[in-house]
Amino acid sequence: MLKKYTVEYSLHFRKHSPPEHHQYFTDDPVALEDFLQSLLEHGMGLHAIKHEGADLPKVDFDRMVKIAAAEVASRLICRTLNIKPDEERYRFGFAA
Repeated sequence: MLKKYTVEYSLHFRKHSPPEHHQYFTDDPVALEDFLQSLLEHGMGLHAIKHEGADLPKVDFDRMVKIAAAEVASRLICRTLNIKPDEERYRFGFAA
């Protein structure tokens, strides 16, 4: 049986050779969002997000990346400025 979500990503360790693609499988949308945040935080390559074996439409792909990026930005701002998520949301507008 297919997992509900599949993420194709690469590690970007080598400069001059093409990246080796890896896959992450999960049925949990929260685990998927956490994994996307981890990819963004570590600067890894994100190549595709699939739902039940089919590539997500560009609009849905972009929405998932935008949500993950907002969470990463929110955490970084809170940590860097030593402020609470409520203050960060008020001052910068990211969803914490």
